[in-house]
Amino acid sequence: MAKLYFYYSAMNAGKTTTLLQSDHNYRERGMRTLLFTAQIDTRSAKGTISSRIGLQKNATAFSDSTQFYEYISTNIKNNGLLHCVLVDEAQFLKKNQVLQLCQVADKLKVPVLTYGLRSDFLGHLFEGSAALLALADKLCEIKTICPCGRKATMNLRMDANGQTITNGNQIEIGGNDQYIALCRRCFSERHEQVTCQV
Repeated sequence: MAKLYFYYSAMNAGKTTTLLQSDHNYRERGMRTLLFTAQIDTRSAKGTISSRIGLQKNATAFSDSTQFYEYISTNIKNNGLLHCVLVDEAQFLKKNQVLQLCQVADKLKVPVLTYGLRSDFLGHLFEGSAALLALADKLCEIKTICPCGRKATMNLRMDANGQTITNGNQIEIGGNDQYIALCRRCFSERHEQVTCQV
């Protein structure tokens, strides 16, 4: 039975590297895959999945209006058997898109592997992540480390001087220059420092 998987973590844990390795494993065995990444992520060229360690692969860029079930159904009709769908930056999915990916697994019987952040810079769930946590058949945490040595689970947003940012839009694309993965304790301490200064 095909399943919907959600591989989640804080930033800089190797989600994209893991996705690209999974894709390689399928393709090495002669199996066909489809890769998707968020159009909103402008850190790489549009339609490119790129990891921090230099691996990259072309993908289909998705937006809020992408109809996954229809797109994948048509792809199967035109190109034949599909063995796996892989979605990078899955936190940017809409709930209805997660429901469509459930249908891909349930009706089309194609495994769907999604990779993304669990929460934003304030510790709030993204829409896509919330839907995946509720609906995925299997949840898999990819671990990374806080500078203090504990497991990092939170994403802290910083300004150009490394100062903690505690307000702003939920989505602001950035890398190591704007975000750092922290454990909950260090994350809370950094936010409390900002509150005390106000």
